[in-house]
Formats: sequence, C-alpha cells, structure tokens
Amino acid sequence: MKIMKFGGTSVGNPDRMKALIPLINDDEKKIVVLSAMAGTTNSLVEISNLLYAENVNEASDKNDTLRSNYHRVVNELLETESNKTTGHELIDSHFDHIANFTKGVFTKLKEKEILAQGELLSTSLFNLLLQERNIKSILLPALSFMRIDKDGEPDSFYIEENIKRELKNYPSENIIITQGFICRNAHGEIDNLKRGGSDFTASLIGSAVNASEIQIWTDINGFHNNDPRFVENTKVIRELSFDEAAELAYFGAKILHPSSVYPARIKNIPVRLKNTMEPSDPGTLITLSSVLQDYKAVAAKDGISVLRIRSDRMLMAYGFLRKVFEIFEAYRTPIDMITTSEVAVSITIDNSEFIKQIAKELKELGSVEVEENQTIVCVVGDFRTERTGSAPEIFEALNTIPLKMISYGGSPNSLSLLIDTSNKIEALRLLSKHLFD
Repeated sequence: MKIMKFGGTSVGNPDRMKALIPLINDDEKKIVVLSAMAGTTNSLVEISNLLYAENVNEASDKNDTLRSNYHRVVNELLETESNKTTGHELIDSHFDHIANFTKGVFTKLKEKEILAQGELLSTSLFNLLLQERNIKSILLPALSFMRIDKDGEPDSFYIEENIKRELKNYPSENIIITQGFICRNAHGEIDNLKRGGSDFTASLIGSAVNASEIQIWTDINGFHNNDPRFVENTKVIRELSFDEAAELAYFGAKILHPSSVYPARIKNIPVRLKNTMEPSDPGTLITLSSVLQDYKAVAAKDGISVLRIRSDRMLMAYGFLRKVFEIFEAYRTPIDMITTSEVAVSITIDNSEFIKQIAKELKELGSVEVEENQTIVCVVGDFRTERTGSAPEIFEALNTIPLKMISYGGSPNSLSLLIDTSNKIEALRLLSKHLFD
C-alpha cells in the first residue's frame, strides 16, 4: 500500500484537483491524504481571531466570503447539476456550522473545530469529484482513527489499531481518501497536529499500515540544495537520509514538516517528495542511508533569539547547566543550539513566548543578554568527527559576515551557524557560490 499526501497548493483550485486524478487512479491500493485548499486555513484562523476579539460581524462577513469562494469552486469542479446541488449543500453545511460559533463564548476547542473544516471540505469535494467520474473511492474520516495523547503527541498504538480496523471494511477499494492535519485529543475532542501536520498524518498512517512508500506531493521537485526564493540556480537533491532530511526540515526547508520523517524512519519506509506540476520528475527519495557528500544543502531558520548567560559560578562547578536547562523545561521551550565556555553559555530558541520570564529567572544565575532577530544557517553534509579538513569552504564563504555562534560535532550530518537575520540572504548566496558552484 502507498500513501500519497497532497498539500494545499496541490488541491488549491478545481483544475489542480482534477489533475490529481491520473496520479491516483491505477490498480495500486493507496491512501490519499489531503490538506485544506490553499489559503483556507489562514482564512479560518482569521475568523477565529475575530471571534476571540468578539468582532462577530466581521467574522460572519469573512465566513460568508469564504463560503461564496467555495460555491464557485463547486461550480467549476463538478459538471452535473445533481452533483453541483450536492456540493453546494455540502458547502452550506460546513459554513453554517462555522456560523454557529459566532454565538456564545469562543474557546480554544471551538477554534480547533473551525480549523478542521478546511480538510473536511477538500476531502469531501475531491471524493465527490471522483464519484462523478465513476472512480471508486472511500472517504475515511481521520477523526475515526487519528488521535493525540494528553501531551499532544500522536497515540501510535491507537492510530494503528483503529486505522487497521477501519480498512478491514474496504478490502477491495484501491482509493482511500482521508484528511491530513486533523485528529482527536485524549478526551475525544477535535484537535490537530499543528501547522504542517498533513505531512505528519501521512507518515503516521504509513507507519501504521507498513506502507511500501510515503509520497509527499507539493509544488516543488523535492529538496533543493539552497533556498530557491533567495538563491538562483539551485539544484534538486535526489537522495537524502532521514537524518539529513530532518536537519534540513527543522532548520528551515519548508517542503517537509520537521516531525514527519520520524514515524517513517522507525519503520524504514521510504519517503519520496514529488511535484504535482511535474509528476514525471523523480523528486527526492529519503531513506535510512544515502551517499555521503561534503556539502549537500543549506537551509536557514529565522525567528531565532539567543540568550547569553555569564556567571563566575560556572567555573569548576557542576550542576550549573542543569539549573539552566530546568528553567527552559519549566516553560516548555526547546533549545536549538548551545555553546559553552568556562564562565558563559549561549542558547538559542525559536519560541520567544516566555523569553522575558526565562531571562528573569536566568538572571538569578548570572548576567543575561538577550538578542533577537537572529537566523540559524544549517549546512548539511559529511561532518563526521573522524574526518580531516572538513568545512573550510564554509568559513571562507562567510568571512565577511559576523558569526554569533557555531555548533559543530553534535551531528555527523550538519554544521550550524548563528547570524543576524539581516545577513541571511547574503550568507545563503555566498554559501551557494562557494559550496555548490
């Protein structure tokens, strides 16, 4: 069985939806995971924010605008009047449901239910399109098998047991359609896997059913060796290891959600990144191992803050770092990079929600300096510690750019650097010139 996930741009308009049919309509059994149509989730977030602000009239207007857009989608997507009628009724049922949340106190649970409507709409419309084309398909609700635990992590045992039970009801069907992103929480309420979670859904399903391959279809031919938004003449990387892909995804490569490779890696299921605009292109294949290469790719992650703690109490002392880490743990704030000296430690984070509270508590341990608007540049390649002469080209490339931190040795697959965000584009272009040209 194959898993095929199509992102928001791949189902972004009626023509894109129709273009998916030849990609999925063959004799191979597959589960098709769909995101919401491009732009829908952002609109639903805006509606939710307006309801939090008690701006009910504007929220209702935005809901009606989105409803009208979807009615136009139905008219372009479907051909027969009976199917169009069914489609319009489907649209109204979802947006009437959203309209009900304009009454009473708006809560986080209501917001998550609103956000779920995007995936529910795209999958229902696509299934209706297939039925009109006389292509057999089953719409299997993700809410019947996808669940997270009390810590917000996927409940893998529950997911595997329930999706296998559901699939037993359709032994002869080759096309199973389901939603990405959405799930239920430990209390049975509608929840989600956070933004980008459709990739995660595909990987979790693939792991649960021991799929032959997980395909992530988007609007680019796979991982590029640099960011094509800022650097010209980037090239597609045809093969990556799970570790290399995870590093690139975490440090800024937008094509793949950082968490999505983990379930596939556990079961050693290949993940292939494909382009719906160029389906003949082989894309990027991610497996347990790949050919070692000095430098494979560069990625950059913005929105980084660095906290520098200096204290003479660190000198010849034990337990100091434990106290530092406990503060970050208390605020559930992950750390990206860390460097230490005899009397100082520098730490980067990408979630600054509690940065003021963290800095205040750290001041009890020593002096604290906070710097925001930073970027981590990650170079993925062969950085095994037993190698000699590794990475000189990186520092030659960046000799005109101030380097705030350097992280090397923690991973055999990457070297990371902290720079001012204002220098990011120049750094990416210099690295591309020195490492790949």
